[in-house]
Amino acid sequence: MQEILREIREGARLFVKMVFSAPAKKSPALSEKLSLTRAEENKNGTLFFAEEFIGTKAFHHSLTEEELIPFLTEKAEACRFRQVNLFSPEGEIAFRISKKGQISRSVNKKSTATAPLSHNRQKRYRIAEGDRVPFMVDLGVFSKEYKVISSKYDKFRQINRFIEILDHAFQDYPKESISVLDFGCGKSYLTFFVYYYFSVLQKKRVSIIGYDLKEDVVASCNALAQRYGYHGLKFVVADVTRDRLSEDPIDFVISLHACDIATDYALNFALEREVPYIFSVPCCQHEVGGSIRKGGGDLDLFLDHGLFRERMSALLTDAFRTRILECEGYRTDVLEFVDFAHSPKNLMIRAKRKPHAPKKSMAPLFQMEEQYGFRQTLLHLREEAKHV
Repeated sequence: MQEILREIREGARLFVKMVFSAPAKKSPALSEKLSLTRAEENKNGTLFFAEEFIGTKAFHHSLTEEELIPFLTEKAEACRFRQVNLFSPEGEIAFRISKKGQISRSVNKKSTATAPLSHNRQKRYRIAEGDRVPFMVDLGVFSKEYKVISSKYDKFRQINRFIEILDHAFQDYPKESISVLDFGCGKSYLTFFVYYYFSVLQKKRVSIIGYDLKEDVVASCNALAQRYGYHGLKFVVADVTRDRLSEDPIDFVISLHACDIATDYALNFALEREVPYIFSVPCCQHEVGGSIRKGGGDLDLFLDHGLFRERMSALLTDAFRTRILECEGYRTDVLEFVDFAHSPKNLMIRAKRKPHAPKKSMAPLFQMEEQYGFRQTLLHLREEAKHV
């Protein structure tokens, strides 16, 4: 095995995938198979994602180039794998180790196993179809063969897109521990992968609380987190509009598809706690549309037809939310979460707190409210906060 490890050490940056299988030593506590995939280089050098199968469970590791050989040496000595396959753009190298320790080496230059490298370059830190991530099966996104279920493809795209956004925001985040609150987590597709992203891929200590109103959904998510040993992930039945929530320090807040004014209460919570990062995808913006009326200004043009009124009111609601965040000292941007063809709820408000930034007046927003006869909840929650 030392000969094989030496070849891996010398060509680590060439191999896009490595598979260790057929262990001579079998035990419920030892690996039955070990698969490693090389990802795109980052500031720490080449990174490898390892998937280890022990019994009926899969365990995931993120390894730098320096950690790779010590990790493989430990696993090889414990399990004594008899089959090793190394894939590179030029082809495949296969090793067979006999019971007497003799090694046979063969090369197949017709291998097409370069796909993982291409995939990783395009979709860094994402779950790809075919990756053995069991909780994606339990959540109904992957089949038992780890293929994307056709009816869940939109959800699959959302997960990948959100992690792209998250990775961009936190690529230089200095803290080694991350604390997250997820408002309206639902079945928690994204919540689980956010935990997986930080704890497995980024190797950070992570604590996540997911809030939802449905007791059965919360119980199911807690059971799944316990099954996979995700001790820093828990779910709580709570109503963000009235219940007392966590008082621990928070690094960022997620509010994806919290319905109507629940989004306003989630954003207000983040503002009260001066949370560094906010990621919000609003949903069902009914409040403004139900009360807005003509006020003799430019918005009157959009109020003659129901469809225009509905869409304009939703955009106006989120424009208010974005401006309020800016007035409270956050740098904001609004981006497309997924293509509109895949989800009509495709607008994300992303905000980062700017320490010591001066707060701005919200008077123009109150003036627009009065002119057009509507009420926007976040605006009034912030006004109430000034008098508490």
